[in-house]
Amino acid sequence: MNSLVNIVMFGIVGAVMMAALIGLLLVASGRNAGRTVRVLFGGVSVVLLLMVPSIAALNLLAAEPSAGFGRAFLVAFCVVAIVYAANVALIPLALRRAAAMRGLGRPAPRRLSPATLLGGLIMCAVLGAVDAGLALLVS
Repeated sequence: MNSLVNIVMFGIVGAVMMAALIGLLLVASGRNAGRTVRVLFGGVSVVLLLMVPSIAALNLLAAEPSAGFGRAFLVAFCVVAIVYAANVALIPLALRRAAAMRGLGRPAPRRLSPATLLGGLIMCAVLGAVDAGLALLVS
């Protein structure tokens, strides 16, 4: 399978799974579930960010045995970046819902600073390297 197809397919799957997790977080936060829900959401998010890009890189390595760490890293990095973009787009919805549940009114819209986006891009690179390493270990 082509690398671009891997990126698109697994990126969309990861973004949809992240959107579903955020939806579950919104439903659970309406019930005042507390700290356990946030910890569980964080744990599942980390598993999602490790497994989906690793499977994409592993799929690349299985289809093309000559592909090395570099191509596996690029595939995993792009998949993590797509999931990160979905997260950045959907988290404000969760923040508005949480503020409404606490009776704080509508929070002021937050603009993402370049430093925040750069930090997210660095985390995407780190997770891409970890995911490519996991894929190389498994393959």
